[in-house]
Amino acid sequence: MDVIERIKEQLDNNPVLVYMKGTPDFPQCGFSGQTVAALKAIGRPFAYIDIFEDPEIREGLKKYSNWPTFPQLYVDGELIGGCDIVVEMYHSGELQKLLSETDASNDDGE
Repeated sequence: MDVIERIKEQLDNNPVLVYMKGTPDFPQCGFSGQTVAALKAIGRPFAYIDIFEDPEIREGLKKYSNWPTFPQLYVDGELIGGCDIVVEMYHSGELQKLLSETDASNDDGE
């Protein structure tokens, strides 16, 4: 399975997925930490992929998403954006609304 197929499979299997540096409990950059804080504040389950654990995913995702930086938040397979967008959406209430419309109940994440 090539890296693009792996990314598609991860997105298909996780309604809310954040590709990040580190883990939700130990983010390895401030932007990943802020994104996770917004997601945790909403209280909906989410999954994560630590891009430091899989360099192939890290590089492949940049091409797949045409988004060069991390974290990257996906909801129902669609790229929502990075830290600035996620935090802005959280403060405006858009992120809560978006996550309430997704079926995150089958998520194995945080």
